[in-house]
Amino acid sequence: MINIKKVETAKELAAFVDFPHTLYEGDKNYVPELHIAQRDLLTPGKHPFHNHSSMQLFLAYDGTKIKGRIAAILNNNHNKFKNVKDGFFGFYDLYNDAEVSKKLLDEAIKWLIDKGTDKIVGPVNPSTNEAAGLLIEGFDLPAVAMMTYNKPYYLDLLMQYGFVKSFDLLAYDLPTIVVDKKSIQLKELLLKRFADRHITIRNINLKDFDNEVKKVMKVYNLAWEDNTGFVPMTDDEFRYLAKDLKLILDKDFVLIAEHEGEVIGFALAIPDVNQTLIKIKRGRLLPTGIFKLLLGKKKINYVRVIALGVNKEYRRAGIEAFFYAEIIQKAIDKKLKGGEASWILENNEMMNKGLLKMNAKVYKRYRILEKAI
Repeated sequence: MINIKKVETAKELAAFVDFPHTLYEGDKNYVPELHIAQRDLLTPGKHPFHNHSSMQLFLAYDGTKIKGRIAAILNNNHNKFKNVKDGFFGFYDLYNDAEVSKKLLDEAIKWLIDKGTDKIVGPVNPSTNEAAGLLIEGFDLPAVAMMTYNKPYYLDLLMQYGFVKSFDLLAYDLPTIVVDKKSIQLKELLLKRFADRHITIRNINLKDFDNEVKKVMKVYNLAWEDNTGFVPMTDDEFRYLAKDLKLILDKDFVLIAEHEGEVIGFALAIPDVNQTLIKIKRGRLLPTGIFKLLLGKKKINYVRVIALGVNKEYRRAGIEAFFYAEIIQKAIDKKLKGGEASWILENNEMMNKGLLKMNAKVYKRYRILEKAI
């Protein structure tokens, strides 16, 4: 008998966060999320997402054994920005059991209907500004930093329930050994073009981090505003994410484009900390996880290009091409094996063509699904 229970206590929240560790036990490609980070993300008052939106967590029990989990999410900022009445689901993890899936989704939808929504979209954890998408291709490798991982049967369970594709997100693998060298050789030509237009490219100044974050934040919300699924980040959300990322940033992989002193674009690649997190049992930093994290950072040989955007009026200037060329050059200089560019919308023609020209290949695909309710 499957029973669905709302998560209401600290003990239940811990069980919600820990459930995937049990579900994926023995899976060599599973990377545990840090417990403290997940707990804070899901706790009102801890993460700024809760300042404008809300979510309800549910656990599925068979007796005393947890069989699955889900979050029903009301993203008020998304609905206001898009002028829609969407509901979302996320943190969807479960054993291969259609009854468990149905009961979890039924409860999530019931909660969302009560909030006035007419569609359910996901998975997002808890929005497209965090980890998002259902992995549907590329199960043979662990996820890189801030990307999702799930069992292949998740898609079957969701489609069986009536979900359909909304859009796909692509992840490209670009090993340094196969990079088309023309993309790097263009750098000098592009720099001359930039000088003629009074455009400069520089690395982030980590000593003036707070001010740098303010400058970049405006570009982020402008450069991505037309993208499918995009919702602007609040100042608090952007600062929260920046503070977390600062712990792992390498300034050589954070590039800022300016026109006459005004920031017009930026690129951010982060070390793939999942190479270290995969070794931290159940996402616990204590007592030994912190040492694995600190020691493992030195051995990371892969990056993820997590953001690369330029304001509309400068998109034909070659800034994006320069960003990629510079990141690739730094990866080669540091003797890294390569990097992942993700996620890229499947309909982002310019970005997809540019990556293919550099000899990158799509090696993972993620899907956002939807269903009218």
